[in-house]
Amino acid sequence: MNFETGLVYHIYNQGNNREPVFFGDDNYLFFLKKMRTYVLPYADLLCYCLMPNHFHWLVYIRHVVIGIGLELELELNSPGDFKSPGEFSSSSNSKPIPKKPRSFNDSIAILLRSYARAINKQQDRSGALFREDTKAKAGWIDDFITVDRYRNGPNDFRAFPDDEYGLHCFSYIHENPVSAQIVTQATSWEYSSARDYAGLRNGTLCNRTLASAASTK
Repeated sequence: MNFETGLVYHIYNQGNNREPVFFGDDNYLFFLKKMRTYVLPYADLLCYCLMPNHFHWLVYIRHVVIGIGLELELELNSPGDFKSPGEFSSSSNSKPIPKKPRSFNDSIAILLRSYARAINKQQDRSGALFREDTKAKAGWIDDFITVDRYRNGPNDFRAFPDDEYGLHCFSYIHENPVSAQIVTQATSWEYSSARDYAGLRNGTLCNRTLASAASTK
């Protein structure tokens, strides 16, 4: 993935062979905490959605590479260590961030590998949890994970090259649980930022100020 500062990217990946990557509430919360640790130092998160077998992020890149300057990296032992948003268990470990520069690509890879290790242990499984290549697009959303029957219907939130990418992608990400028929409205799905933007939850992962400013341009 080639990132440039000052651009918005849609980043996504799914379970290997479309298999589940989240098996319970603790798993979703564990992954959200890893997003805070490994994504936010590099990018402003504009919106996100975690689905049973995949995830979507819409991010604004601030740093492609980070070296010395981050003081602490908090790493969790297992999904069960993370009890609620913003909370660490007493068994959490902390360690200094390496002094050598780390790219955003590397940070995403560490996030996914460490999460996969915990899930493999939890589920007594082995092998790849996610697809080998995480995708990042600074343009329109392709057919990855989209459902054909929504392509031309009222729930089609894919963005095309001649449309305003960010707004369409924002809607597309939040509407994923509705398109998958998991819920009937986006705000009913707890593991996306839709509830934050609807004022139903005061989440701190997303930069809602930046997203709101972008949406009014």
